[in-house]
Amino acid sequence: MNTTQKNGAQPTMLFGHPVGLFTLFFAEMWERFSYYGMRALLLFYMLKGFLGYRDSDAYAVYGAYTALVYMTPFFGGMLADRLLGARRAVVLGGLLMAAGHLLMTVQHERAFFSALALLIAGNGFFKPNISTMVGSLYPRGSPKRDSGFTIFYMGINLGAAMSPLLCGYIGETYGWHYGFGLATIGMLTGLAVFVVPALVTQLLIMSGAIAAAAGLFVYHPHNLFAIAVNVFVGVSLLAAGVIAWVALGRGGLPAEAGAPPDRERLRRLVAGLIPAEWAVYVGTVVGIPLLALFVSGFALLTAEHHAVTLIPDSVIARIEAGETGLAQVASVVVREMSKPAGLILALSGLIALGCLAVETLRLDKVPRERMFVVLILTFFSMLFWSFFEQAGSSVNNFTDRNVDRLFAHRTITAAEIGHTLRLQPTQGQLGYHNGEQLFTLDVLDRLRAAHDKVPHFEIAWTVAEDNVGMGIAQRADEMPASTFQSINPVYILLFGLVFTALWGFLGARGLEPSTPVKFALGLLQLGVGFGALWYGAQTADERGIVALVWLFLGYLLHTTGELCLSPVGLSMVTRLSPSHLVSTVMGAWFLATAFSQFLAAIIAQFTGVTNGDGARESVIPVPKETVHVYGNVFGKIALAAILSSLICFALAPLLKRWMHKEGGGEIPKYLLDES
Repeated sequence: MNTTQKNGAQPTMLFGHPVGLFTLFFAEMWERFSYYGMRALLLFYMLKGFLGYRDSDAYAVYGAYTALVYMTPFFGGMLADRLLGARRAVVLGGLLMAAGHLLMTVQHERAFFSALALLIAGNGFFKPNISTMVGSLYPRGSPKRDSGFTIFYMGINLGAAMSPLLCGYIGETYGWHYGFGLATIGMLTGLAVFVVPALVTQLLIMSGAIAAAAGLFVYHPHNLFAIAVNVFVGVSLLAAGVIAWVALGRGGLPAEAGAPPDRERLRRLVAGLIPAEWAVYVGTVVGIPLLALFVSGFALLTAEHHAVTLIPDSVIARIEAGETGLAQVASVVVREMSKPAGLILALSGLIALGCLAVETLRLDKVPRERMFVVLILTFFSMLFWSFFEQAGSSVNNFTDRNVDRLFAHRTITAAEIGHTLRLQPTQGQLGYHNGEQLFTLDVLDRLRAAHDKVPHFEIAWTVAEDNVGMGIAQRADEMPASTFQSINPVYILLFGLVFTALWGFLGARGLEPSTPVKFALGLLQLGVGFGALWYGAQTADERGIVALVWLFLGYLLHTTGELCLSPVGLSMVTRLSPSHLVSTVMGAWFLATAFSQFLAAIIAQFTGVTNGDGARESVIPVPKETVHVYGNVFGKIALAAILSSLICFALAPLLKRWMHKEGGGEIPKYLLDES
């Protein structure tokens, strides 16, 4: 409960909500801007930047990173709830993440993994605790609480939509360090609102909104779609900035929001040497190198800089020697699960599952059946996110390598054979020869890296007979692949409130689907979305280039599936878990989410198309050689998701009966995470 309300004073309101909500809205928006901006670039940075990783290596690091990002909020939330308080935890997390984003600009392998470790630790402190601060602004049982979190959720998605459009576009067009630098500025802006007076916060929020909107209006590809999306996000940002300016003119975040539960405990000495608060800070700093080792797979300790596997390569090779598809799958799973991060996740999962199984079997009939529902739906949720999170890995690469991202171009005609043209190299030349050189994505990326100070450079191209029909475009007419990461949050901004209204409309008439049916609907739409990507690959042109409409349709169906499943997950766990087990069950829920991120990276391994030793010798084939690699994997994901949805539909009547009517415990504060 809000401390202000305990003392009898009413918080200052705007539109029926505490004005502090709008401070937290912008803090979270900028934090998500920095996180998703870095995420939009991360895979491409590993593949195209100084690391020059193969697909499989990049997917492995990406999976370990995202899995650990989902594990640490559990521990960061506990420390805040029991010692630091949410405000101190948020500031600590913000500082760590800002340092991580800044360190990403340093082109050194140890700096790279240290940056990821800082981001993992910072996210653990920041992400769960800013959500609890939103909740602390409302009295328990307030009818405005849910709508307050809806407003907060819009801030999350506004930041997520904005970041690929700015960080992604600028990072891919002008240089990686500029993209990571923008993410650093965003994180520091979000952090500043916690430590400066309300008037300065107003100025920061409004100036940040104006600067970001100006960036969206200036830095974008020259096509109507990009302009429309950037204008939509920019106008939304300015509108939110004006509302926040008005709100904060009436007061800022209450001083009591996120205060430590016991200030004396902060000063209590640990082992008679150091105050408890500083013990957390020192322990966090000491833990950063350990996180760096885990996310690198302990590669930093090996001479070859290859990830360590605890199962010998000879054993994995024998499994892989089997020529069946099952043997290939088994070899990849065994290899990834034998790496340090995978092993920790697997052991943690087995221990958690064993503990929950024992506790569940001890319960009486009704709570036991409710726990069965929780465990079964947690499994389906894990499947959903392992498929959905291909967006940041395999779908991202598919967009870069095979989706038509040119919005305007002309084609070479037979009359131009023998002529030498000056053109800006783009996706349009992929798969064609310029003299003896086959123009691949590797060639394009090397050219752009060599001309990073002059993004719109030109090269000489001698037109041969096989060049007839080749597209020529300005680079400004080519959408960078990372900017398409904004599609999902833009769809959520457009359809999130629509789904909320739809469930309310159906609920008022007794027609709202049950939670198991919503899970099944989410999986079904996800599967159909991957079916759209598969069909796009099947209907690609002779160069292996896929029409953009299939990517948009796939993302649309993924988003509507997310809106069916994601909002009910935490609610389901807290309603059905017994009060004495709710913390344990929620911890298992987040552990399953972390495991799904790692599983997503394993699935992405099957789309790997680069060869080489992990340095610059890695080669990306031309689009016609990669399109069906992606298409076949997406088709299998579609079948798996649809089959899972059918099983969930079949189980729904039984699960609904096992849910009974009443729920169990309440969500612990340190487990709240609204994104």
